[in-house]
Amino acid sequence: MPFRPIQRLTALTASLTLLTACTANHAPDAGSQQPRSGGTLRFGLDYAPTCLDPQLVTGATPNLGLLDTLTAQDPLSGKIVAWLASSWQIDGTATTFTFHLRDGVTFSDGTPLNAAIVKTNYDKIVALGAKAGYGSQLLAGYRDATTPDERTLVVRFARPNAQFLQATSDPALGVVAAATLAKTPDQRCQGAIVGSGPFVLRSYRPNQEVVVVGGREGYDWAPASATHHGQAYLDKIDVTFVPESGTRTGSLASGQVDVIGNVLPQDEPRFDGNGFHVLSRIEAGIVLGLIVNENRPLLQDQKVRTALLKGINRGQIVKTSLTSRYKPATSVLSSTTPYYTDLSAELAYDPDGASALLEQDGWKVGADGIREKDGRKLTIDVIFGAVRSLELVQQQLRDIGVDLKLRQLDLPSLGSALSSDGYDLFLRDANRADPDVLRTLFSSTRIGAQNIADPELQNALDAQAATADAAKRAALVAEAQRQLVQHGHYLPINEKPTVVAAAATVHGLAFTAGATLTFYDTWLS
Repeated sequence: MPFRPIQRLTALTASLTLLTACTANHAPDAGSQQPRSGGTLRFGLDYAPTCLDPQLVTGATPNLGLLDTLTAQDPLSGKIVAWLASSWQIDGTATTFTFHLRDGVTFSDGTPLNAAIVKTNYDKIVALGAKAGYGSQLLAGYRDATTPDERTLVVRFARPNAQFLQATSDPALGVVAAATLAKTPDQRCQGAIVGSGPFVLRSYRPNQEVVVVGGREGYDWAPASATHHGQAYLDKIDVTFVPESGTRTGSLASGQVDVIGNVLPQDEPRFDGNGFHVLSRIEAGIVLGLIVNENRPLLQDQKVRTALLKGINRGQIVKTSLTSRYKPATSVLSSTTPYYTDLSAELAYDPDGASALLEQDGWKVGADGIREKDGRKLTIDVIFGAVRSLELVQQQLRDIGVDLKLRQLDLPSLGSALSSDGYDLFLRDANRADPDVLRTLFSSTRIGAQNIADPELQNALDAQAATADAAKRAALVAEAQRQLVQHGHYLPINEKPTVVAAAATVHGLAFTAGATLTFYDTWLS
């Protein structure tokens, strides 16, 4: 649960961009009211997680504040700030990371945090491999970790790994106690989790609910980005799993729950005022768009790919089908991602330019309006899993003579199509508040790569992962974004927000840099 001519970005520019891109990152101000402790927050979650342990989850799981991480990522600036680690150093080759741990941190079972337990966590994630899901990917190239003393951890990689500092803020690398490491993966997924976070798991009923309690005595090591320190305000969070959107919105409207996740565009107006409020944040990472399968001969033609890029009217899609909380894509990375580069000029709607490219390439408009060449129709299919409205994209591309076929598949069929190369385009996004998500998705060395034959792109992707210099990395990430757009390797559509709605009595809800809801600063009036 997934990074734009070169425009050189400095770290300051990236931070200013993030400051203007976050929409309602916190709940509305409570006026003269002061935060108060106590109460139970009832949260209607839009899915039923299959695993509660953030280290092991392969799908989605809510951020319930059970685990802490070495660092945190400030959602406004994108900067990495202290949490379990009070400071750190990175060597010039981005292969060795030294962390200095806080004093006085304990897990909820009373055992202390030290460098040895963090090392054991990382060793265990690597040993679990695919069973550790996303965490094992974040530790790719892990050589070892050493503990010069009980408060110092030195992590080494076999190759440069600039993304690792941000990775230490991800819940997938959250730190669990020895008691949890002794359990099996199945036991951990079912709730055998002991962390150092502000909340503690009380109960879990699969496919029904999970309950966590606050009030951890002595908790005083919140991240530097938090708005308060000490215990969480809430006594308890009762999370019920409500996948059906109508039931979810009805539960909030009737007062059965206080907060709901995944508010659909058509439901937003219902909770804008009227005793409720809507919060949203644009998800960091790769925007919703179309992966181009360049193993297909038709899509090896750059003129065809560029025509598709020019033929999509992103502004019309957002205005017609979505709300103002969504944004037309202006790059491959969303505007809340560090080192985002604005490529809105390259992504401008240009149907005349698209048609001219196809004409130059020999694609002539047939009697039915679909272009033809050498007896073949310009027909392209797109596969997708979750319900999406692609009919407008289909119509826009038809206006330039392209016949886009929509194929919604269940998960097994989707996996089969992807592994067998049985598709032209694939609708997806990838959420992560670090530009290395570009390398994760587009590197030619990754499993299932789309045969992107672009040495300049690959060089930029590899080089940004190998430098700890922020200015150099920004320039390389900008180059990678530009290559992806100008060569039509990815067809961005729109930036996608996480949207939640809450009763007016809920204050202090906030999003992480990755647009995950967090409850540490939340309180009830």
